[in-house]
Amino acid sequence: MNKKIKVTIVAGGTGGHVLPGCNLAQHLEKNKFEVQVVTDKRGAKFTKSFHNLNFSILPSKPIISKNIITIFLSLSHVIYSIFRSLVFLFTKRPSIVFGMGGYASFPICIAAKLLNIRFIIYENNLIVGKANKYLAPFAVKIFVSSKQLKGIPLKHKNKIIEIGNIIKKDFITFSDKNIHKKNDKKISLLVLGGSQAAEVFAEILPKIFIKCHKEKIPLKIFQQCLPTQDQKLQLLYKNANLDFETFNFSNNLIRYFSKANLAITRSGSSVLAELTNCNIPFISIPLPSSADNHQLENAIYYEKKNLGFLLEEKDIEKSLFSRIKSIYENNSTLKGIEKNQRQYSDKNVYENINKELREIINEH
Repeated sequence: MNKKIKVTIVAGGTGGHVLPGCNLAQHLEKNKFEVQVVTDKRGAKFTKSFHNLNFSILPSKPIISKNIITIFLSLSHVIYSIFRSLVFLFTKRPSIVFGMGGYASFPICIAAKLLNIRFIIYENNLIVGKANKYLAPFAVKIFVSSKQLKGIPLKHKNKIIEIGNIIKKDFITFSDKNIHKKNDKKISLLVLGGSQAAEVFAEILPKIFIKCHKEKIPLKIFQQCLPTQDQKLQLLYKNANLDFETFNFSNNLIRYFSKANLAITRSGSSVLAELTNCNIPFISIPLPSSADNHQLENAIYYEKKNLGFLLEEKDIEKSLFSRIKSIYENNSTLKGIEKNQRQYSDKNVYENINKELREIINEH
């Protein structure tokens, strides 16, 4: 791959799409590709720490089917986005397009097909997203984190390549570089709200943690919250005499991972893969409103493999305290999960991508 090849990576507006896209872009840049990352206005907020990458913002909206008018307006916007994408791709002239999922990826990939530019789609969840489902017939390859993916028609199975989770290399090598000095007498609890749950977790979890404190379960809390919640959450924990640290959305979670021996998190595929690669047991609480309930599928997958616990949001008040208490009283539970997590790794994900890209490029 000595020749500099142009690649466009397009990702929808959530962290679950944009961050893997940025991770992939950094990897390809280091391997002498010329990379352009495209997202929409929603996705732009996740790109701030990737200063070395080239970003473009293109408009995108989902299809809204409430009535004839909304359908017509949505379709008009999609057609406009495809036209803008055609102009963009004609100007940039990439050799390959990567669609990372989310509705923002749809217009670019359709435009790539119209311009006879090969494109690859990537699905890191266990239920294929709507955009990727519609794009599957036209993609040259379908990269997936796991072959247990649901929703791809059988006639496209030959395109599916299991590459793993495209997470930061720091997470993949974390357990090799960090020897956890676990304190079995204290739960160091990392609360990850991600891009869609920090507000909810800051509202419903504190009273559970305060109850733990009253029941003599020692906690050190590292909680992600919105900037507007900092003051209220800090005051609440101070008044309860809890040991805590709050932080806002950060692409540099490694420093918090090194402090935790348990996490509470949403069930996005990337964050569950990051925690698993770092050998940090977790209680996974799926986002109830996730498209096609894909976060629940992710959580079920990890729980079945005994890599973490599953707790639905509706059961938080009823079951979270007893789960934390059980973990504290029997620390072998976490050790068993850590042992299983050490058998799992996405260390080959970037090698797998390189291999598949070489084949695609050589076929051209």
